[in-house]
Order: sequence, then C-alpha cells, then structure tokens
Amino acid sequence: MSSVTELLLAPHGVPPRWVPIHMRRPANCGNLDRMSSQQFRTSGRSSKRPLEARAAGSGTGFLFCLATIASIVGLAATYYFFVRTTPGQFIDESALVEATTLSGTAGRASTEFLDMLPMLSLAIATVMVLFVTVARRRWRAAGIAVAACVAANLATQVLKFFIPDRPDRGVQTLELNSLPSGHTTLAASAAAAVFLMVSPRWRPLAGFLGSMFAVATGISTLINQWHRPADVIAAFLVVAAVMLPAGWLVLRTGSSWNVWKGYGEHWAASRIWVWLTVTALLIALMVAAYSLFQVMPGLSTDSTIDYFWAGTAFIAIAGYLSALGGTWLFGLAARKS
Repeated sequence: MSSVTELLLAPHGVPPRWVPIHMRRPANCGNLDRMSSQQFRTSGRSSKRPLEARAAGSGTGFLFCLATIASIVGLAATYYFFVRTTPGQFIDESALVEATTLSGTAGRASTEFLDMLPMLSLAIATVMVLFVTVARRRWRAAGIAVAACVAANLATQVLKFFIPDRPDRGVQTLELNSLPSGHTTLAASAAAAVFLMVSPRWRPLAGFLGSMFAVATGISTLINQWHRPADVIAAFLVVAAVMLPAGWLVLRTGSSWNVWKGYGEHWAASRIWVWLTVTALLIALMVAAYSLFQVMPGLSTDSTIDYFWAGTAFIAIAGYLSALGGTWLFGLAARKS
C-alpha cells in the first residue's frame, strides 16, 4: 500500500506510526487556532482603555480648566458689580450697615469665633492633613494641598494691595478696599485642603462640613462688620481658582487611592450630604429672592434688615454652590472601580 493510501485509510485522529514526528498535528493545535481567531476578531476593537481602567483625572483636565476660568471670571464680575457700580455698592454697603442690628449676642459670638478662627483653621487643616499623610503615606498630595492653601492666602493679600479703592458712586461708604476677605480665605482654603487630601468616599461629607465652616466664617465677618458680602464671595472664588488646579494635580499624582465606587459605599459617601447641601442652597436662594423683592422700588416694608439677609444669602449661595460643584467634579474625575 502506498504511503498516501495508508495515510487516508488510517483511523481518524490516529496518525500512522511511520509518519515523522515533525509532520504530526500538535495536541493543542485546536486551542491555538481558537486563540488566533479570537485575537483576530478583537484586533479591530478600539485601543482606548475602558473607563474603569483610566487613571484619576484622565480626560477631565478641560473641565478643571473651565471651572478655574469661571472662578476667575466670577471674581472679576464680583469686583466690578459690587465695587465699581452704584447698585452694587449700595447693596453691599446696606448689608454691612444693617448688620449693626445684630451686634448684640450674635455679634459677640461672631467676634469670639473670628478671634479663634486663624488657630482653629490651622489646627483642623494641620491635624487632618498630617493624619492622612502619615496614615496613608500621601506625601505628594499633602505637599500640593499645603502649597495651594498658602498660595490662596497669598493671592488674597496681593489682591487686597493691588485692587484700587472704591470709587465715589454717591454711596456713603469707606473707600478703602476690603476685597477679598482674609478670614474667609483662610477658612475656605483650610477646608479645601482637607477635601483634597481625603479619599473620594469621604469627599461628600468633607464638602458639606467644609462649606458649613466657610459659610459660617463669612457670615460672622459680616455680622461683626469686618467685611461686606462681596468680600466673602470674592474669597470663595479666589480659593476655587487656586484649589481646582491643585486638585487636578492631586488626582493625577494619586491615581492609586483616588478611587470612587459611587454613593452608598460608605456612610461618608451617602447622598444625604449632597442633599443637605442642596437644601441649604435652595433655602439661601429663596431668602435672597424674598429679601431683594422686599426692597424693590415702590414696595413699602417695615423691615430694616432685608439687605443684610440678602447679603447673608449671597454668601451662603457662593459657599454651598462651590461645595456642590467640587463634589461633583472630583467624583467625576476620580478613578472608577
């Protein structure tokens, strides 16, 4: 029998003994074929990594840049309206003057709070940053957060020095510039530094508590007649303009721990903190609208503190809106798991 005939008549899958080894079919040949075909089928897929595999901050640089620019534009708009225009000066100064009606118990309490504020802010930020840094070894993030905190406070002092005094717009007011508020910058930057250092699951809680602390500081400066509402709003915007780029750097350099698993993974990541912030923001919006409606021309009112309540509401709106925006943006930019 010829070799060809013997090969054809051999049982299926059993090679003849005389066939050379190098001509036999390997045992895993089928597996190799399937692997090759599978690789061929997937070779045409997109080379982009899935969202879960992307590093923290990846693809969100534009949003952080846009938010930073919006903060700077908001700072310029706040200065122009409340310092350079007659209506803005009148609203700002009226809120400061009407704060004298609360100069009793509330005034004394706010004075004590403001006196303790520098040490309180530094103590809170130092303890939290040191604890997180040592416990989690986030040395680079700590350096970025502390540097940004210092930069925000330096920027406030530089702006105080270089911003021109208030022009005469027919409103009886002190001409000396008081924008932005140094006390508010200190409190807000300390809260923002803690926000940057904690892991994503703690940021909803940190955003809520930090905004409460910063808003309370700003309102205290108004009650104590140290600053006008615009000064406090400007301080929030300065902190946002400095801390947003720093936060993006923290995300990019700390992708391993900036992991966000979504709301509900931890009690600090509960949606309740977001809803509490939203509720406070809505209340502030309603107070601002009602107070400004009360002082509209032609509407008689017996209240003498409508401008004060409007200014207080403006401060709360700026603080809580900053907290909501930061919580959303950092949650979006964190690495998903």
